[in-house]
Amino acid sequence: MTMAKKNTSSATSPATSSTTSSATSSTDSTWTGMVPVDDTALAVTDTGGPGIPVVYLNGQFATQGYWRRVIAELGTEWRHITYDERARGKKSKRSADYSFEAAVRDVDAVLAARGVDRALVVGWSYGAVVGAHWAGRNPERALGVVLVDGAFPYDWLDDAMEVRIRKLFRRMSWFMPLLRPTGLAPRMNAEQQADSNIELGRLSRESELRPVLDAITVPVRYVVASGTSFGSKGDEQERIRTSLDAVTARNPNIRIGAKVAGSHGTLLKKDYPAIAESVREVAALDGGDGLPRSGE
Repeated sequence: MTMAKKNTSSATSPATSSTTSSATSSTDSTWTGMVPVDDTALAVTDTGGPGIPVVYLNGQFATQGYWRRVIAELGTEWRHITYDERARGKKSKRSADYSFEAAVRDVDAVLAARGVDRALVVGWSYGAVVGAHWAGRNPERALGVVLVDGAFPYDWLDDAMEVRIRKLFRRMSWFMPLLRPTGLAPRMNAEQQADSNIELGRLSRESELRPVLDAITVPVRYVVASGTSFGSKGDEQERIRTSLDAVTARNPNIRIGAKVAGSHGTLLKKDYPAIAESVREVAALDGGDGLPRSGE
């Protein structure tokens, strides 16, 4: 484990409010290191400071570096915690378990390792589904949630889609080893990647994800992209996004914070101000107990 640069922020904005509980540890310096969990270890970065802890959950095969623009936009008055999931990035270790439940356990492991009791969760794509489940299971620990173009309850997976997914990952398998040293490709084989994507499709079915979203009691804001995503065709992705209409109608805690022009793959680069603004909005709604203030 290594220590990195000193965090010198004065932390005088609302991001340093009492929503960080007295039981949450605060470090003065940026910390980077490995956090052991189950049979593996995850590469974690924690900027430290007294600000509200924000934990960022990556896309399915993405890395913590994707969040750098959002983090820069929010600034040093927040405590930013990022990590690479199992076998992702350059340092996180391989595992025998790449299941969705393992991904949810990893959130707990990272927060526990950094001494954080309560955090605001920001998840993109696959990470949005992880964030929704984690917040639903831990309402006393979630300050709120920002879901970035993910966690749409929609039946997009069928037998034909499963075949398409497996074919896609087999087709990409020849060049994946070339990218792994750079951290741009997971250290998972084609079958493991396909299995993970198919599991996501099953968990995203309306019958599976709707009860999770309906039960969330903390503030949630969606940032919704436009157009296609990797592997989608035609207007598939836009049809999936329409499922939010019923979600927001059923649960008053959940709203669409922004509909942005960027695509699923580019919004973290192009529309990061909208994501940061939704983080600020959710943080402002928390009254110190994870629930919206009266009148919101």
